[in-house]
Amino acid sequence: MKKILKVDNPNVYAEYVGAPVLHPQLALISYNEVSPFRHSLNNYGVYGLFIQQQFPKYLSYGTKSIIVGDRSIIAVAPGQIGGAEDNGTSIYIDGWALLWSPELLRPDYPFFSYFDTNWLRMEPAEWERINLLLATMRSEMKENQDSPELRRILTGYLELILSYCQRIYQRQLTQKESGESDILKRFHHLLVDYYSNGIQHEKGLPTVSCCASELAYSARYFGDLIHQATGGTAIGYIHNFVIDQAKSLLMKGLSVGEVADLLGFEYPHHFSRLFKKMTGMTPKEYKQ
Repeated sequence: MKKILKVDNPNVYAEYVGAPVLHPQLALISYNEVSPFRHSLNNYGVYGLFIQQQFPKYLSYGTKSIIVGDRSIIAVAPGQIGGAEDNGTSIYIDGWALLWSPELLRPDYPFFSYFDTNWLRMEPAEWERINLLLATMRSEMKENQDSPELRRILTGYLELILSYCQRIYQRQLTQKESGESDILKRFHHLLVDYYSNGIQHEKGLPTVSCCASELAYSARYFGDLIHQATGGTAIGYIHNFVIDQAKSLLMKGLSVGEVADLLGFEYPHHFSRLFKKMTGMTPKEYKQ
């Protein structure tokens, strides 16, 4: 079984890396002051921004492995799993970790979603400005006791930093759209919306014909477009998407029956059969 740190409070992570506890609902950690420290694979019950000059070489984000570029930001949200499992070695990091309780602020930005797995890449000037905001924010936490006024100030800083993140996200989205297949992007967002809106509970698993119709294509032409963009089939893309979500839910501790129901399978054994076909193992074997 993987060793997972349950971060159900921002200061659980602060204490793990040896940073001071400055506020009951918000942890602001300068990695430069606590390095070296040990890796951790975290199950988040809080929101967080990891703002760093360099990241460890291999990280997990949900069920995916990612390699993050320099001077970047990774956003996490409650229910997500990410990081790197403790392998006994210590790491040095230049940057910050900012984690806060949902009771303090519940942000509604796309870059907190598992479905948007690209990290946010800062320009040098953005790195400097966000660093200054974080340093000023931490001074407020060190110099003032918790109060309604302090929480309003901290929330203001958070919202300003998140506005910077949103600007970076929009810039990257524009750059990405210029070089990415538009049909594949629309297909992916259709699947995200399908599950975000709970349509699977009424209609079951998404089908190729349903997706093609929503995107105003015939099923055959739609299949040809997806094959051209990915080299695979439209139904294969749907199955990969569904199994990725299943892996995340299984990692959170849900039972096979619960996952099957949440994803729109009529029967749990239908889910288990597809999972085995796609991954080579049963859902129970994957959990172990």
